[in-house]
Amino acid sequence: MALDPRTPVIVGVGQRLQRVDDPLAALAPVPFIAEAIRAASADAGLASVPDVDSIRVVSFLSWRYRDPARFIAEELGITTRETVATTMGGNSTQSLINATAVEIQNGDVDVVILCGGETSRTRKRARAAEIELPWPVIPEDVKPSRVMGEDLVMNHEYELSRRIVAPIQVYPMFETALRAAAGRSIDEHNSHLGRLWSGFSKVAAGNPYAWIRKEMTPDEIVSTGPRNRMIGLPYTKVMNSNNDVDQSAAIIMCSVATAERLGVSRDKWVFPVAGTDCHEHKYISERMTFADTPAVKLGGRLALELADTSIDEIDIVDLYSCFPSAVQFGALSLGLGLDRQLTRTGGLSFAGGPWNNYVMHAVATVVTELRERTNEKALVWANGGYATKHAFGVYSTTPPTHGFRHAYPQAEVDAMPRRTVVDVGASAGAATVEAYTVMHDRDGNPERSIASCLRPDGTRAWGISEERDTASGMCEGEWVGRAVRLDDAGTLLI
Repeated sequence: MALDPRTPVIVGVGQRLQRVDDPLAALAPVPFIAEAIRAASADAGLASVPDVDSIRVVSFLSWRYRDPARFIAEELGITTRETVATTMGGNSTQSLINATAVEIQNGDVDVVILCGGETSRTRKRARAAEIELPWPVIPEDVKPSRVMGEDLVMNHEYELSRRIVAPIQVYPMFETALRAAAGRSIDEHNSHLGRLWSGFSKVAAGNPYAWIRKEMTPDEIVSTGPRNRMIGLPYTKVMNSNNDVDQSAAIIMCSVATAERLGVSRDKWVFPVAGTDCHEHKYISERMTFADTPAVKLGGRLALELADTSIDEIDIVDLYSCFPSAVQFGALSLGLGLDRQLTRTGGLSFAGGPWNNYVMHAVATVVTELRERTNEKALVWANGGYATKHAFGVYSTTPPTHGFRHAYPQAEVDAMPRRTVVDVGASAGAATVEAYTVMHDRDGNPERSIASCLRPDGTRAWGISEERDTASGMCEGEWVGRAVRLDDAGTLLI
């Protein structure tokens, strides 16, 4: 059967690391990302980076360009009909691939560059040394042709009022809920986390594009010390996403007809087969439980159905891995055992967590593996926010017989039950701890307790304590399921 010439295909991928100790010698984000694009072009077997219909940049935090695609085109000396930036979120790359595949199939574009990168390590070192980087300052009126992606407000006003805003606070709470749901003791669960993350470090050790290429033992993962202090109980530093990196990546997508016109060898082609996008109830305060991600179940199942496959037929998997709880959400929701390889890069702790752009590296790695393992299938899950925004992609070197399929099942997610959260003034009284964490200072000392509490009527209330004695007490034993009280100020009383 002849292949539809409008079928979308990935033809080139590129990844770059920058380890420069002198900030003044480091590349700024635009030329650094351009290096990844040149690598993707060479990977496709092209003599040079081609002119394109669109350059689509995953928004980054290292420097403010507003329309980086415009300056990337200038750096490369190519033309582009359109410049695109994304909204924020770790789901951005996969969502961008899904949208681009749809537009290629519909004939809106023919050849597109997807790219992104961060120079967080360089920026951090420049600030520490009080060095002013000679990078360009871009006028505020410079804007991209369009912005792609779903821009959600993900913090409820009650969360903001209690200063519950950072992923390093929220994902550890998810972890305690998962621990309780699994029925593990604290020691059993810590051993479980050590084994899981040790496995991820082993994958990173074999990944030439990983930031940290050192395998760690389970004991090294969970043991605290000067180089691995506790951040938010139960997560040591190494269980958190490592954003202190300089990394860039790029993907070249086009139609089959354009791939043939450009002379890209058939053994370079990898097809996006199907994809989905959706999000949980956008406020964590309104989720029914912190131990489940129903939108991951729905979005993942639907992506597999659209690809005419099942999770048992998926050979290569990369689950978003900013924190161990994210990986467990993905595995539990998709029906994957934690004993199989759930990352192809080593994850955001070891391979590197360049903010919104990690999944660009994951897809680039998956594409490379699929080329070597023909007739296999891959699944990528991307996540943004607090396990909030999800994007899925199924990939194969075998073209889809039905073309690329995409779905956005948000209406079904929105119809799912949600919990009511009460403000400080209404939360006083008896409650039960549903999930919790204890934040530690830079010296590794417990300093602030955060607990999601369920009241007798089933509503949720946030309990906070700034008392170090309370924080220390909550570092001992299991607190999920314990009876506590909240005073009129929402203070957690144990």
